[in-house]
Amino acid sequence: MLRVAPRVTEQKSRNLWVGLASTESEILEAQKLRYRVFAEEMGARLNCRTPGVDRDHFDPWCQHLIVRDETQGRIVGTYRILTPEASRRVGGYYSETEFDLTRFLHLRDRLVEIGRSCIDADYRTGAVITLLWSGLARFMMENGYEYLMGCASISMGDGGHNAANIFKAVQDRMASVEYHVFPRNPLPVEHLANSQPAEIPPLLKGYLRAGVEVCGAPAWDPDFNTADLLILLSMNRVDNRYARHFIGQ
Repeated sequence: MLRVAPRVTEQKSRNLWVGLASTESEILEAQKLRYRVFAEEMGARLNCRTPGVDRDHFDPWCQHLIVRDETQGRIVGTYRILTPEASRRVGGYYSETEFDLTRFLHLRDRLVEIGRSCIDADYRTGAVITLLWSGLARFMMENGYEYLMGCASISMGDGGHNAANIFKAVQDRMASVEYHVFPRNPLPVEHLANSQPAEIPPLLKGYLRAGVEVCGAPAWDPDFNTADLLILLSMNRVDNRYARHFIGQ
Protein backbone atom coordinates (compact mmCIF):
# COMPACT_ATOMS: atom_id res chain seq x y z
CA MET A 1 0.00 0.00 0.00
CA LEU A 2 1.32 3.43 -0.92
CA ARG A 3 0.96 6.02 1.84
CA VAL A 4 0.81 9.78 1.40
CA ALA A 5 4.36 11.10 1.77
CA PRO A 6 5.31 14.00 4.03
CA ARG A 7 6.12 17.10 2.02
CA VAL A 8 9.62 17.72 0.70
CA THR A 9 10.53 20.61 -1.56
CA GLU A 10 11.13 19.54 -5.15
CA GLN A 11 14.41 20.75 -6.60
CA LYS A 12 16.08 20.72 -9.98
CA SER A 13 19.75 20.85 -10.88
CA ARG A 14 20.31 20.90 -14.63
CA ASN A 15 18.44 17.84 -15.88
CA LEU A 16 18.30 16.17 -12.42
CA TRP A 17 15.24 16.25 -10.14
CA VAL A 18 15.06 15.21 -6.48
CA GLY A 19 11.94 14.45 -4.48
CA LEU A 20 9.94 11.68 -2.84
CA ALA A 21 8.73 8.83 -5.04
CA SER A 22 4.99 9.26 -5.51
CA THR A 23 4.08 6.12 -7.46
CA GLU A 24 4.63 2.39 -7.09
CA SER A 25 6.50 2.37 -10.40
CA GLU A 26 9.01 4.93 -9.12
CA ILE A 27 9.57 2.90 -5.96
CA LEU A 28 10.06 -0.26 -8.03
CA GLU A 29 12.61 1.46 -10.25
CA ALA A 30 14.53 2.63 -7.16
CA GLN A 31 14.50 -0.94 -5.81
CA LYS A 32 15.86 -2.23 -9.13
CA LEU A 33 18.65 0.34 -8.95
CA ARG A 34 19.45 -0.88 -5.44
CA TYR A 35 19.66 -4.47 -6.71
CA ARG A 36 22.01 -3.53 -9.53
CA VAL A 37 24.35 -1.67 -7.17
CA PHE A 38 24.24 -3.96 -4.12
CA ALA A 39 23.89 -7.41 -5.68
CA GLU A 40 25.37 -7.16 -9.18
CA GLU A 41 28.08 -4.61 -8.48
CA MET A 42 28.97 -5.20 -4.81
CA GLY A 43 28.10 -8.91 -4.51
CA ALA A 44 25.56 -8.66 -1.71
CA ARG A 45 23.47 -11.77 -1.01
CA LEU A 46 19.92 -10.45 -1.17
CA ASN A 47 16.84 -12.51 -0.35
CA CYS A 48 14.72 -11.33 -3.28
CA ARG A 49 11.18 -12.56 -3.81
CA THR A 50 11.16 -10.77 -7.16
CA PRO A 51 14.27 -11.31 -9.31
CA GLY A 52 16.28 -8.14 -9.79
CA VAL A 53 14.43 -6.19 -7.07
CA ASP A 54 15.92 -5.31 -3.66
CA ARG A 55 12.90 -5.19 -1.36
CA ASP A 56 12.46 -6.14 2.29
CA HIS A 57 9.67 -5.85 4.86
CA PHE A 58 10.72 -2.29 5.78
CA ASP A 59 10.22 -0.94 2.27
CA PRO A 60 6.41 -0.57 2.32
CA TRP A 61 6.73 1.63 5.40
CA CYS A 62 9.50 3.86 4.04
CA GLN A 63 9.50 7.04 2.02
CA HIS A 64 11.78 6.72 -1.01
CA LEU A 65 13.86 9.75 -1.92
CA ILE A 66 14.90 9.63 -5.57
CA VAL A 67 16.97 11.57 -8.06
CA ARG A 68 15.71 11.28 -11.63
CA ASP A 69 17.52 12.22 -14.82
CA GLU A 70 14.65 13.86 -16.65
CA THR A 71 16.45 13.81 -19.98
CA GLN A 72 17.05 10.06 -19.83
CA GLY A 73 13.83 9.34 -17.96
CA ARG A 74 15.40 7.14 -15.30
CA ILE A 75 16.10 7.10 -11.58
CA VAL A 76 19.82 7.43 -10.87
CA GLY A 77 20.01 7.75 -7.08
CA THR A 78 17.99 6.86 -4.02
CA TYR A 79 17.75 6.77 -0.23
CA ARG A 80 14.98 5.22 1.77
CA ILE A 81 13.64 7.09 4.79
CA LEU A 82 11.93 5.54 7.82
CA THR A 83 10.18 8.06 10.06
CA PRO A 84 9.60 7.47 13.79
CA GLU A 85 5.86 7.06 13.15
CA ALA A 86 6.49 4.42 10.48
CA SER A 87 9.11 2.65 12.63
CA ARG A 88 6.49 2.13 15.33
CA ARG A 89 4.09 0.62 12.80
CA VAL A 90 6.67 -1.76 11.34
CA GLY A 91 8.04 -2.72 14.76
CA GLY A 92 11.38 -0.92 14.85
CA TYR A 93 14.20 0.49 12.77
CA TYR A 94 16.28 -1.50 10.28
CA SER A 95 19.38 -0.56 12.30
CA GLU A 96 17.98 -2.58 15.21
CA THR A 97 18.65 -5.75 13.22
CA GLU A 98 22.36 -4.89 13.58
CA PHE A 99 22.59 -2.87 16.79
CA ASP A 100 21.08 -2.64 20.26
CA LEU A 101 19.61 0.88 20.25
CA THR A 102 18.43 0.91 23.87
CA ARG A 103 20.22 4.20 24.57
CA PHE A 104 18.29 5.89 21.74
CA LEU A 105 14.95 5.28 23.45
CA HIS A 106 14.50 8.93 24.42
CA LEU A 107 15.20 10.06 20.82
CA ARG A 108 12.75 7.82 19.01
CA ASP A 109 9.95 10.36 18.54
CA ARG A 110 12.39 12.69 16.77
CA LEU A 111 14.61 10.13 15.02
CA VAL A 112 14.57 9.41 11.27
CA GLU A 113 16.51 6.50 9.80
CA ILE A 114 18.07 6.55 6.34
CA GLY A 115 19.48 3.62 4.42
CA ARG A 116 19.92 1.78 1.13
CA SER A 117 21.82 4.74 -0.32
CA CYS A 118 23.01 4.11 -3.85
CA ILE A 119 23.81 5.93 -7.08
CA ASP A 120 23.93 4.61 -10.64
CA ALA A 121 27.52 3.94 -11.74
CA ASP A 122 27.22 6.46 -14.59
CA TYR A 123 26.30 9.32 -12.20
CA ARG A 124 28.91 9.22 -9.44
CA THR A 125 30.34 12.67 -10.04
CA GLY A 126 28.93 14.48 -7.00
CA ALA A 127 25.77 16.10 -8.38
CA VAL A 128 23.47 13.21 -7.43
CA ILE A 129 24.70 12.82 -3.85
CA THR A 130 24.47 16.60 -3.43
CA LEU A 131 20.82 16.52 -4.48
CA LEU A 132 20.08 13.52 -2.25
CA TRP A 133 21.59 15.25 0.78
CA SER A 134 19.73 18.44 -0.03
CA GLY A 135 16.50 16.47 -0.24
CA LEU A 136 17.20 14.76 3.09
CA ALA A 137 18.01 18.05 4.78
CA ARG A 138 14.81 19.66 3.57
CA PHE A 139 12.76 16.60 4.53
CA MET A 140 14.11 16.85 8.07
CA MET A 141 13.60 20.59 8.38
CA GLU A 142 10.15 20.76 6.78
CA ASN A 143 8.79 17.87 8.85
CA GLY A 144 10.34 18.94 12.15
CA TYR A 145 12.55 15.93 12.85
CA GLU A 146 15.68 16.51 14.94
CA TYR A 147 17.92 13.43 14.54
CA LEU A 148 19.08 11.41 11.56
CA MET A 149 20.69 7.99 11.86
CA GLY A 150 21.85 5.23 9.58
CA CYS A 151 24.43 2.55 8.94
CA ALA A 152 27.56 3.76 7.13
CA SER A 153 28.84 0.70 5.29
CA ILE A 154 32.49 -0.17 4.66
CA SER A 155 33.49 -2.95 2.28
CA MET A 156 34.90 -6.14 3.77
CA GLY A 157 36.62 -6.99 0.48
CA ASP A 158 40.02 -6.93 2.18
CA GLY A 159 38.86 -9.12 5.04
CA GLY A 160 37.87 -6.19 7.26
CA HIS A 161 41.28 -4.62 7.90
CA ASN A 162 40.35 -1.24 6.43
CA ALA A 163 37.06 -1.19 8.33
CA ALA A 164 38.91 -1.81 11.59
CA ASN A 165 41.45 0.90 10.73
CA ILE A 166 38.66 3.34 9.94
CA PHE A 167 37.04 2.73 13.32
CA LYS A 168 40.36 3.41 14.99
CA ALA A 169 40.77 6.58 12.91
CA VAL A 170 37.38 8.08 13.84
CA GLN A 171 37.73 7.86 17.60
CA ASP A 172 37.65 11.66 17.81
CA ARG A 173 34.16 11.58 16.26
CA MET A 174 32.66 9.17 18.78
CA ALA A 175 29.38 10.17 20.39
CA SER A 176 29.22 10.56 24.15
CA VAL A 177 28.64 7.34 26.05
CA GLU A 178 24.90 7.92 26.53
CA TYR A 179 24.49 7.61 22.74
CA HIS A 180 26.51 4.43 22.30
CA VAL A 181 24.99 1.45 20.52
CA PHE A 182 26.13 -2.15 20.63
CA PRO A 183 26.62 -4.40 17.58
CA ARG A 184 24.79 -7.71 17.60
CA ASN A 185 27.50 -9.26 15.39
CA PRO A 186 30.64 -7.26 16.29
CA LEU A 187 33.54 -6.87 13.91
CA PRO A 188 36.70 -8.11 15.72
CA VAL A 189 38.42 -4.75 15.44
CA GLU A 190 41.42 -5.52 17.65
CA HIS A 191 42.29 -8.59 15.57
CA LEU A 192 41.85 -6.86 12.21
CA ALA A 193 43.41 -3.43 12.75
CA ASN A 194 46.90 -3.10 11.26
CA SER A 195 49.44 -0.42 10.43
CA GLN A 196 47.92 0.48 7.05
CA PRO A 197 46.36 3.97 6.76
CA ALA A 198 42.57 4.03 6.86
CA GLU A 199 40.92 4.61 3.48
CA ILE A 200 37.60 6.24 4.36
CA PRO A 201 34.88 5.80 1.69
CA PRO A 202 33.68 9.07 0.12
CA LEU A 203 30.15 8.74 1.54
CA LEU A 204 31.38 8.26 5.11
CA LYS A 205 33.89 11.07 4.63
CA GLY A 206 31.02 13.33 3.58
CA TYR A 207 28.97 12.32 6.61
CA LEU A 208 31.87 13.15 8.92
CA ARG A 209 32.32 16.56 7.31
CA ALA A 210 28.61 17.25 7.79
CA GLY A 211 28.95 16.69 11.52
CA VAL A 212 27.83 13.11 12.24
CA GLU A 213 28.95 11.23 15.32
CA VAL A 214 29.92 7.55 15.37
CA CYS A 215 27.91 5.72 18.01
CA GLY A 216 30.02 2.66 18.70
CA ALA A 217 31.95 -0.26 17.31
CA PRO A 218 31.13 -1.63 13.85
CA ALA A 219 28.83 -4.55 13.15
CA TRP A 220 29.58 -7.14 10.50
CA ASP A 221 26.80 -7.66 7.95
CA PRO A 222 27.57 -10.98 6.22
CA ASP A 223 24.80 -10.62 3.62
CA PHE A 224 26.20 -7.34 2.29
CA ASN A 225 29.79 -8.29 3.28
CA THR A 226 30.24 -4.91 4.92
CA ALA A 227 31.20 -3.51 8.29
CA ASP A 228 28.57 -1.01 9.39
CA LEU A 229 29.07 1.98 11.66
CA LEU A 230 25.96 3.45 13.27
CA ILE A 231 26.08 7.22 12.73
CA LEU A 232 23.91 9.91 14.30
CA LEU A 233 23.40 13.50 13.18
CA SER A 234 21.66 16.16 15.22
CA MET A 235 20.20 18.78 12.90
CA ASN A 236 21.29 21.39 15.43
CA ARG A 237 24.90 20.34 14.91
CA VAL A 238 25.08 20.30 11.12
CA ASP A 239 28.25 22.02 9.98
CA ASN A 240 27.43 25.62 8.98
CA ARG A 241 28.85 25.21 5.47
CA TYR A 242 26.63 22.20 4.89
CA ALA A 243 23.59 23.97 6.33
CA ARG A 244 24.06 26.87 3.92
CA HIS A 245 24.66 24.58 0.97
CA PHE A 246 21.93 21.98 1.53
CA ILE A 247 19.30 23.80 3.60
CA GLY A 248 19.89 27.41 2.64
CA GLN A 249 20.31 28.50 6.27
